[in-house]
Amino acid sequence: MSKEKLWTKNFTIVSLINFLVVLVYFLLIVTIGGYAVEQFHASTSVAGLVSSIFIIGSLVGRLLTGRMIEGTGSKKTLVIGLILVILASGFYFVTLNLPLLLINRLFHGVAVGVASTATGTIIAQSVPKSRRGEGIGFFSLSAVLATAIGPFVGMLFIRYADFQVIFMFNLILAAICLAISIAVKQPVLSIPKKEGTQAAKGFKLSNYLEYKAVPISFVALVVGFGYSGVLSLLSFYAEEINLVDAAGFFFLVYSIMLLLSRPFSGRLMDAKGANIVIYPSLIVFAIGMVLFSQSYMGVILLVSAALIGLGYGNFVSVAQTIAIQVSPTHRFGLATSTFYILYDLGLGAGPYLLGFLVPITGYRGLFLYMAGVVVIALVLYYFLHGRTEKGLRGNKTGVLQGN
Repeated sequence: MSKEKLWTKNFTIVSLINFLVVLVYFLLIVTIGGYAVEQFHASTSVAGLVSSIFIIGSLVGRLLTGRMIEGTGSKKTLVIGLILVILASGFYFVTLNLPLLLINRLFHGVAVGVASTATGTIIAQSVPKSRRGEGIGFFSLSAVLATAIGPFVGMLFIRYADFQVIFMFNLILAAICLAISIAVKQPVLSIPKKEGTQAAKGFKLSNYLEYKAVPISFVALVVGFGYSGVLSLLSFYAEEINLVDAAGFFFLVYSIMLLLSRPFSGRLMDAKGANIVIYPSLIVFAIGMVLFSQSYMGVILLVSAALIGLGYGNFVSVAQTIAIQVSPTHRFGLATSTFYILYDLGLGAGPYLLGFLVPITGYRGLFLYMAGVVVIALVLYYFLHGRTEKGLRGNKTGVLQGN
């Protein structure tokens, strides 16, 4: 029996849109703080706020998107999100003062939260059920590549161009995303009438969150918290341990390892279930964090990058797949937004909270403690999902029809 087709026109276009949207996000993360300092003479702390307030906007956007998808459909929600991204990209040209820049960064975060949640939902609705782990794994590579390429492109722009060129580049990419989104087809879902017609009236938390996706999403929050220090403190840590040159290749090694392993981990999950990927991934991630905390040579730092990419990177894509699989088909949008709300919360709150611990523990001590946080996440996974995984494999919710 031949495999159901994965690389459809929808899959390819939506993955490309996600890549470009996330690329702009990470390009601006490394450049917008410098713009705030140069253009508006912002302090270092305010420049940090200009960068990080985007994440708050993204959380708001994701919270609203799950409900929006249920009411208007995932394609229309994607188009709305991309229109908002274009507006936010254009507003950078007319930000005349620091408060306006902060407001636009918040608005841009909302726009990206809407668009990226819609792309994740379309993929979840479109991929064949038998290849969902593999499909979401490949889709998430679009974001992984963007996290590596975005900062690289941003640094090139800082060196060879001015901020107006950066803003124009972002606007062009946003316009390209909107243009190609026209070719995206709304996935056709086979949903029991009772489930499809139960529209909740009044305010209910279940209108904005999918409860069945909360347990694995909470584990993702803890894991994201453990990784957030690497993302935000790597440059400071590298300076302290005199490994700045090696640190420049950290995310490149991380991305290569993830690119090499992701296709196999997705297929393995589809064939054998999530546990066979999650448990080794978290163990490898914890070992990587221990090595990271004890890096005295560049080669050790880069080996830790490979282990963290193999462990953390594969955990995220499989965890997202679990959030989809445990949820009813008609609530895939809410499941996707629930997962990213909690996951982003861990990534966003981590740098702020860990900053208070560095003076007490030092960088090495902090990252060693984060290895312990990953072990705690492994235990949480067992109690919140792992021990029931076998039963769920035989009773997956939702029936999808291909485009």
